[in-house]
Order: sequence, then C-alpha cells, then structure tokens
Amino acid sequence: MHPTDTRERSIHDAGMDDVPAIARVLGRAFYDDPLYRWFFPDDETRMARSIRINALLAGFVHVPAGQAEVLRVREGDRSVVRGAALWTPPGADAQGVASLLRSLPHWADLVGPRRVPRIMRYFAQLNPPAPKEPHWHLAVLGTDPSVQGTGVGTRLLRSGLDRADAEGVPVSLETMNPANIGYYERHGFHVFHVLEGPEIPTTHFMLRPTP
Repeated sequence: MHPTDTRERSIHDAGMDDVPAIARVLGRAFYDDPLYRWFFPDDETRMARSIRINALLAGFVHVPAGQAEVLRVREGDRSVVRGAALWTPPGADAQGVASLLRSLPHWADLVGPRRVPRIMRYFAQLNPPAPKEPHWHLAVLGTDPSVQGTGVGTRLLRSGLDRADAEGVPVSLETMNPANIGYYERHGFHVFHVLEGPEIPTTHFMLRPTP
C-alpha cells in the first residue's frame, strides 16, 4: 500500500479475541526475520510455525496481562488488525518467566525437543543486559506486509513511547535484524550491547533513555 494511504486507523488494547489476528500479522511480518529463520530453518513450514509461536507469545503472556496493543485499519465494512505491539511493563520480568515456562510444551512441539534447551539458553542471555532501573520493554512490534511503510508501526511504537515518557521511564528492546537499527535510532534508541555467538542470531540490545 502506498505511504499516502488514508484509510481510517485506530489503536486499541488487545483482547483475547484478537490473539489469532495478532499471530497472523506477526507471523507474516517476521517470516524473513533472522530470529525466526533461526527458530524455524525450513522455509516450507516457517509461516505456520511463526503464527503459532506468536499466538503463544500473545495468548500466554502479553494479552492476558493487558500488555498488547493492536492497530485496526478500516477496509470496506471491516475493521482489520494490521499491526501489533507486545510490551512488558516495569517490574514484570518474573511474570514473563512464569508464562514462558507454561508455554514450554508448545515450544517443544514447534522447534523439536532437542532444540528447546539451546533456545532457552539463548533467551536466558537476553536478560542480564537489561537496564537496572524500571523500564518498559518492547517485546515485539510488527505490521502486516500489506501496510508496511505506511506508518502503522510508527503509530504503535509512538503510543508505547508516549506512555513511557508520561511515566518517566526508559524503553528497551532487542532486534536481530540490522535493518531495524536505523529505524529505532530515529525514535531515540541507541545500541548499548551486542550478543554474538556461532550458533545464535546476532542480537542488538537498544535503549531509549528517559527524555
């Protein structure tokens, strides 16, 4: 869609009824992302597995806790989810770990039991570099390919950043796609740590300080 797309758009807190749409949008958005290629090396099955993994992430963790927003676009007589942002609020790390543990059987089914320990070790390495002070964390931000480049992701990102600014706290995120770094830098983030290894996706940790 052309960047001058003027269809009606609105941001809403996500409910459990939105989980399937969130999963589809994020599955399509991250099909070629380095992390998802690492999770699911097989091109033939990656889309279906990516959708399922995002359903777990949204349905087990972020939506039940009220930590997800969706952007809906008016298409004819329908309001369609075309973007989603999943957040972790200050002080919610323990809750996220518990939710991840509950979802482990599903991970084993999706990535194979033998790969689960390696993936869990990778996840464990994502925690230490986090800022010590209370902060919001952007877990996932994605838009449907049909509206990428039209400002959908920026509106969702801005919604979360405005909330963090109102609370006076910084925002952190990780990206495995080098192409995303410049985008986030334009919104005030900077890379403060890089995780590299022979068997993991290179991960850039980014922080947006309190303005």
